[in-house]
Amino acid sequence: MPREGLTLPFGALRDGLHIPHVWRAPLACLAVVWLVLGAVFFRDWAAIADQAWNSSTYNHIILIPVIIGWMVIQRAPELAEIAPRPWWPGLVIALGAAFMWVLGAFSGLDLARQLGATVLLASTVPVLLGVRVGAGLLFPLCYMLLLVPFGDELIPTLQMITAAITIALVDLSGIPAVIDGVFIDTPAGLFEVAEACSGVKFLIAMIAFGLLVANVCFLGWKRRAIFLLACIVVPILANGFRAFATIYAAQIFGAEVAAGFDHIVYGWFFFAIVLALVVVGAWRYFDRPIEDPIVDVDAINRSVLLERLSKFAVGPAVAVASLALIVLASQGWAAAANRLEAQLPAIAALPVVEGWQRVDYAPQVIWEPRANGADHRLLGRYRDIQGREVDVFLALYAGQGEGREAGGFGEGALMPDSEWSWLASGPSLDGAYSERMLARGRINRLAMTWYHTGSLLSGSNARLKLATMIDRLTLTARPTAMLILSAEDRPDQPAEDAVRAFHKAVAPLDQWMDRISGVE
Repeated sequence: MPREGLTLPFGALRDGLHIPHVWRAPLACLAVVWLVLGAVFFRDWAAIADQAWNSSTYNHIILIPVIIGWMVIQRAPELAEIAPRPWWPGLVIALGAAFMWVLGAFSGLDLARQLGATVLLASTVPVLLGVRVGAGLLFPLCYMLLLVPFGDELIPTLQMITAAITIALVDLSGIPAVIDGVFIDTPAGLFEVAEACSGVKFLIAMIAFGLLVANVCFLGWKRRAIFLLACIVVPILANGFRAFATIYAAQIFGAEVAAGFDHIVYGWFFFAIVLALVVVGAWRYFDRPIEDPIVDVDAINRSVLLERLSKFAVGPAVAVASLALIVLASQGWAAAANRLEAQLPAIAALPVVEGWQRVDYAPQVIWEPRANGADHRLLGRYRDIQGREVDVFLALYAGQGEGREAGGFGEGALMPDSEWSWLASGPSLDGAYSERMLARGRINRLAMTWYHTGSLLSGSNARLKLATMIDRLTLTARPTAMLILSAEDRPDQPAEDAVRAFHKAVAPLDQWMDRISGVE
């Protein structure tokens, strides 16, 4: 490897200390704007930092700013040859980012808020420094999206994939086993492919790593695509093998020893081994010469498209004032929507249901869905003449917002840090979100969840958030209800039969919930 290849980043840093005169004012302006945006959206950046520091799934985010800084330093010598000029079309990106943040604030969707704040920050680069500079920094700016914690939505799917790979390998090994959802019963004990075993943290970190390597080490798009595909497939397959190895070791050494080995050895070394295997397999196909500049500034300057776009220049004062107006408008709109409150009765109670009577609530394992911020929480048990029992949970909200989202993370039937674990998806019924849960390795519970606001009745959290966004965009106040019908499986009483019977007795559900919430 040539000496110049080894010293490129340090040479770029040395050159960056001597900032050309034409760059000093624009960079100072950009720094001030970033500080202001950091302060205005401090809660969103603090939430990102909290997840990056405290959640093992997102620990890789800590390195993203360092990587972005390194990529900018790499590009600094070439970019210094471009004269920065504020570019007003970049305000369109900023406006879209601010609108996304507003939608996230309206719906309580942290992902949308954080994505909006991140894109807004990135959009200030082409706005204040120009379209050519934005083109030169296109990959680092896009890489900023990895600052946003995402991936929790993939956990149930990855759990099921990991369970399928694991049971296939267990069967091939000759170990007798029975799978039920994400639980695998073997002679050495019952094993759960829990959220922490889904492999989501390895997958997301590998995607971040793969994108960086694809940009730095490859020139051809086909090779980049194949490498990124490997960064997705290999961690998923490897995680399935990891789960199998734990079960296999448990048959020999015992479940406790195998679990300890899994957490210590795999927790520290697994990702490094998988990463090394992927890099070694791709090494011979790296096609970017070490002396090849990351940014082709001549191509940027010769680009006819960039030349046409660069004509849409604007003064620095106008650019900064426009950004300020966009931010103020988004903050004001969100503040007005947060004050929306629908009318709810002072007292709410579960009503009498024909053919059913209220009985003492006495579950085998405590089950009380979480509904933070709800104005009313109702929980009770009904029994019909056939002895079928159904637990009914109803949460009523005067409005949706931060700290009171019916479909927020950790809200609903599956309580975090409880004895209940997600088992599998449940049967379908009237559009409900249906899930099966397991406690103590033997107690099965079926839970079906519906959300209701306005004309919406659905088990889809996405549809609830969309309806909430629309209401808050139009500053319309509506109550929101979350209904969960649940039952425990018993030898003489299948949970599904009990829930279907109760559903039939109170249908249509939206009208039944409206009567409880006092909506005319």
